Amino acid sequence: MSKKKRTRKAPQRKSNAKHRIPKTPKRIMLYHDMAVYENFERCALRIFTILRNSQHKLPGAERTLFLRIQGHRNDEGGYDHDAWEIIHHFIPEFIFPYLHTLNTPFGEVRNCNKQRNDIPDILTIGYPAGEEGDFWYDVDLLPIRAREVNGDTRKSRPSKDAIARYLGMESNPGCLICWNTPVERAHVVPSSLGGSMDVRNFALLCEYHHEQAPDIADAEAFWAWVDYAERRDAGSKWERESEYIKRMARQLGSRTEKVDRSEVDFIDAVRFELEHLYGWEDVDFERFSWDLQEEYHRVLDAATRKHFGVERKVATHSWAYDVALYRITRDPEGRKRRRNKVLLYDYIPE
Repeated sequence: MSKKKRTRKAPQRKSNAKHRIPKTPKRIMLYHDMAVYENFERCALRIFTILRNSQHKLPGAERTLFLRIQGHRNDEGGYDHDAWEIIHHFIPEFIFPYLHTLNTPFGEVRNCNKQRNDIPDILTIGYPAGEEGDFWYDVDLLPIRAREVNGDTRKSRPSKDAIARYLGMESNPGCLICWNTPVERAHVVPSSLGGSMDVRNFALLCEYHHEQAPDIADAEAFWAWVDYAERRDAGSKWERESEYIKRMARQLGSRTEKVDRSEVDFIDAVRFELEHLYGWEDVDFERFSWDLQEEYHRVLDAATRKHFGVERKVATHSWAYDVALYRITRDPEGRKRRRNKVLLYDYIPE
């Protein structure tokens, strides 16, 4: 009769999972797409904010930054001044020491030195000595300020596909503000003011936002409005998404419901935009006078146009008031303070 072999069970270890402390991730990926509507200042501050927040949340983790550029081309087909400054000066000189790896349209590079983690709390952007005036719209001459120095001489508008290719949106071109479709071709500087048919002078907007966009001579102010509206109407992006996606977006701090502003009085809407797009304060609103009104109408006549037959576009009139204010105050420090107050459009109420 065969004997059964005894088997010895290995002693089971008690789990101490409750007492384990999760390890800090060794690596973190950071991503920023320099949107066509971002200028140097807004792009630099947003990249810096992403970097600083990553150190606060995951101290010491190896950071890799992926940077992509939307539009921002010059006459030769290379990157324009703002994008060039970001890629070749701001990131290498200021951001790169705080990274392990950097990935840009020019390739990937690793930091040969140890990644620094002593990231400052505040980034202050200055202007080259004697050149500050070059970064502002000329409120005296009220000229056309376009991004393209030598615009395309074509006589007809570029196709939507050509604009989408320029913006890097070939696969699914949607409104730059709310992502909805279909889209329309929106002039940045209106042709009635002398705006060109160059692809760089066009945005893709839905009908709703096209009818709101400012008709002004300053391209940078147009793109700033798109940036502002994209944040103001952030909830519109999620209208077509499932409840599951909306719930995830809300958990990340995003608004997922469209804010209806159709019933807002025109004057109230202009005041809202002056406050949240141009940084006006109570003291600025108290400066309303016949002199301001006179300058406001001069700006309207010289540097704006009507579009869609709309007599009163909030975005056009608020820009005209802001330019008129500086024409009568000549206060560069106040102008700079107002701009810096709302530079990233982070605090726009519903």
